[in-house]
Amino acid sequence: MLTTQDLLTTQDLLTTQDLILIEARVTNEGPNVGLAYGLWFVLGFLSGHRFYLGRPISAICQIVLFVVLIGFVWLLVDAFLIPGMVRAKQAEIRDRLVAQALARL
Repeated sequence: MLTTQDLLTTQDLLTTQDLILIEARVTNEGPNVGLAYGLWFVLGFLSGHRFYLGRPISAICQIVLFVVLIGFVWLLVDAFLIPGMVRAKQAEIRDRLVAQALARL
């Protein structure tokens, strides 16, 4: 990355046309703010905007944190669902055992 002094020296060495060409290429080849926000809005949970902006490590960290937080919420929901899940599994086992007992008769 250029320091302020390097930038001033570079601007002194380049013509105005060179600087305009460089800025045009930066605009054409660089990321688009609107697209980055669009990716954030639509694919934020997959960190699409961070991958687009060339930050894959922080994107992966963000995905993991999102999954962990969603997993935490899911874990809390399961705390209330466990009794029903246990009853359903017990009913399934009971039905299987009753069917086996009836088959022996």
